[in-house]
Amino acid sequence: MDYLSAKEVAEKWNISRRRVQILCEEGRIEGAFKLSDVWVIPKDAEKPADRRKTKKKQTNREVDKLVSED
Repeated sequence: MDYLSAKEVAEKWNISRRRVQILCEEGRIEGAFKLSDVWVIPKDAEKPADRRKTKKKQTNREVDKLVSED
């Protein structure tokens, strides 16, 4: 199996090297392991889903409805 460094994966996924390291530390990249002080990640590893919450954008109708209820 081929492996990539955190830097190479960061470039591939268009995120920072530090973010890749954090994902590895959290165990969110399957097959990643630390070799000495370097994270080694399988070449075919998938980027984990973003866990940040997004706010639902209100439509104008929803805002108008809220205003008319007052």
